Amino acid sequence: MIQIGNEIFYRWKLGDLMKKVGVIGGGSLGTALAQILSQNVEEVCLHLRRKELAETINQTGFNNEYYPNTRLNENIMATVDFNDLKDCEIVFLSVPSSALRETLASLKEFIDESKILVSTAKGIEYPSLKTMGNLIEEYFNDEYVSLSGPNFASEMVLNLETVSNIASKNKDNARKVKEALTTPQFKVKIIDDVAGLEICGVIKNINAIANGICKGMNINENARYAILTKGFEETQKIVEAIGGDPSTVKEYCGFGDLVLTSTSNESRNHTLGMLYGQRIIVDEDASGIVVEGKKSIKAIRDICEKTDTESIVVDFVYDVVVNQIRPKMAFRKLWERIED
Repeated sequence: MIQIGNEIFYRWKLGDLMKKVGVIGGGSLGTALAQILSQNVEEVCLHLRRKELAETINQTGFNNEYYPNTRLNENIMATVDFNDLKDCEIVFLSVPSSALRETLASLKEFIDESKILVSTAKGIEYPSLKTMGNLIEEYFNDEYVSLSGPNFASEMVLNLETVSNIASKNKDNARKVKEALTTPQFKVKIIDDVAGLEICGVIKNINAIANGICKGMNINENARYAILTKGFEETQKIVEAIGGDPSTVKEYCGFGDLVLTSTSNESRNHTLGMLYGQRIIVDEDASGIVVEGKKSIKAIRDICEKTDTESIVVDFVYDVVVNQIRPKMAFRKLWERIED
């Protein structure tokens, strides 16, 4: 029996539980994943950077910085020591994409390649254009598992219904991760296309910014959803250009995530786009999401140029965010090209 919030849930798997799984990153997603995993494993080791927050979680059962009103399950143990991950069969990497390389370099000293690493960050390193999986390959191997989908952590931590995709070159690793994650509320679908899944997670943020810009400018809904459709179409072309399967864009990690982040007010990238559309100056030093968004835009723009793939939506966002062209001028340029 476990408790999530004020509700009591009973473990739904009657077989042997996996003994220990690790999650690196005590932010919104890492904490939510730990809460889900705790329903299926004996112990979840949640690694954080700050000792004070780890002690608070262990003493009170609350991550008061992200979910002050949600009690975490008792089998979630917070730590700041990578040594505590040595006996974990699976380790989820839930740090921002900008911090993944540093995390992997540190982690390499403590765990070996027998561990199953799961990438959850939706980003791309710039200017190397390496995906998060590419970085894992540098330090470990190519048998990692990537997770992506229309997944707001704020809903996941409350055990609300959610579906996600995972992909891996190692089918056994994918199966084990699915078993660790799957609950009656959290469903997992395995697909074969690692490259497509990873790049969808980057491109959807650009589409979210594009639609946020249009909303911030009060562009009519007919036009906004035409641009969303164009973004979906162009995502398929980009996925195919980098060697992925264009049908992946029809999956939860593609269409589902693109629509969620492009239309929901809870989406940080959608909100960022709205600010640009309203020509509100954003303090980039105080907002990591702006820096990350710019890196993704530059990276996907470079990929489009290197693969000779046209994307008017990527160009639109690049013009507004990077070139700082007035949104109305950039929109007119976009609209002239949408079906020329």
